[in-house]
Amino acid sequence: MLAAFPVGAHVGSPDVYYEGNAGPYHLFVTVKVPPVVPGVAQVEIRSQFNDVTQVGILALGLTGAGAKYPPSPETTERSKQDPQFFTGNLWLMEFGSLQVRVQVDGAKGKAELSVPVPAISQRTMRMPRGLGGVLLSLALLLAFGAVAIATAGAREAELVPGAKPAETDRHRARVVLAVAGICALGVLYGGKRWWDSEEVVANANVYQVPQVAGTLESGGRMLLSLLPTKQRTSELPRGWVPSDYLADLILDHNHLMHLFLIRVPQMDHFLHLHPDRTDGGQFVVQLPNLPAGRYQIFADVVHQTGFPTTMVGEAELPDISSRPVSGDDSEWAGAALLANANSGTKSLLPDGGQMIWERSAAPLKAGTLIDFRFRVEDAEGKPVQNLEPYMGMAAHAEFVRSDLSVFAHVHPAGSAPMAALELAQAGLPAYDEQTQSMASDMAMPPASLSPEVSFPYGFPKAGDYRLFVQVKRAGRVETGVFDAHVE
Repeated sequence: MLAAFPVGAHVGSPDVYYEGNAGPYHLFVTVKVPPVVPGVAQVEIRSQFNDVTQVGILALGLTGAGAKYPPSPETTERSKQDPQFFTGNLWLMEFGSLQVRVQVDGAKGKAELSVPVPAISQRTMRMPRGLGGVLLSLALLLAFGAVAIATAGAREAELVPGAKPAETDRHRARVVLAVAGICALGVLYGGKRWWDSEEVVANANVYQVPQVAGTLESGGRMLLSLLPTKQRTSELPRGWVPSDYLADLILDHNHLMHLFLIRVPQMDHFLHLHPDRTDGGQFVVQLPNLPAGRYQIFADVVHQTGFPTTMVGEAELPDISSRPVSGDDSEWAGAALLANANSGTKSLLPDGGQMIWERSAAPLKAGTLIDFRFRVEDAEGKPVQNLEPYMGMAAHAEFVRSDLSVFAHVHPAGSAPMAALELAQAGLPAYDEQTQSMASDMAMPPASLSPEVSFPYGFPKAGDYRLFVQVKRAGRVETGVFDAHVE
């Protein structure tokens, strides 16, 4: 039996990184998603060349009716120090699958691209204690003021100037005081109840990472299933993990699920597998030859709406004697991850070649977009000429933090899954042209592939990370592994 345990923080990165073309303009786009929705997202756009004069941004739904009626774009601000860098803010008002459209104007005319963005509340924002005290004091002041005004009006509104209130006036004032006080207390109580109900709704909408469990069957087969979650009441928004959560999946790189198994805590064994869905809605995968140990599970899927999900779990596995990996499946085994260590820039490959990380000498900083570049060389140190598309892409990469709180499956186009990117391009006016361009990028013949691959990504927080970079050569998937300390 396999047990599943929660991961303490978000899986992957909440921000979205994208590299691609808006017509003739090559852009790097970063969308820093707000911690709560509704909230304000920060959008950063960098042009590869100094030929862009103006950039507009807007947010709308990724699919459905909301994707057909784009609002007016917001104008970004061009950096005075760096004319190729633009920044702007966008309100994300809805939960779920959204897109940020980037409209570009420059020396080569107008163009646009679309970046899919999963909008989720990552946590509830607590009001600072000092601000809460100030607001409570002001509310009490308003309540006392309203009661005092009503009482004074009842006592003195009918008096002539200079006259003193009679007993009947004072009696009427006492009655109004009591009624106004009760009304004021009722308003304060009702406001508190409303605030508490809104807090319950906000807490219910905080995204919870779905958990998976499985059963190790005979022959080394693993059966994966979604763990049940507590059902929310009908008064609250729909939960993030309903019983049919895996019923609406779409293909991403020709697979419904990308399963990653990492032996922990050493991170010395890594598998990238592709389970099949059963008639009962579960997933099953044939495990290859595998050493015993505790393995962390990350399972990537994409829903019909374009919303990506990474499910997590943990499995204690025995030694498994099965078969080698084949097809799109891959594995790697090597040295354990060391704390506060940078492994250097070279990773040996099984055929005697090596993968080179073309990193700068500057320290890695969290929260900064980095263009990760890797070069594949043969056993003689020459750039290889036989790279093939791996599941339609030049390469795949996985960024994993040592405490497993961060897992990001990234491609040369960025951190968004290709299935969601295709949905995002479908709503653009130049959809046919964009689709042909994307299809060309995803179906490149082996001869057209460069020995260098790159990934746009930014580490979400400081710490120790292990990077798994995967390419395909002569029908075989090879994995380069690098360790990095991020400040």
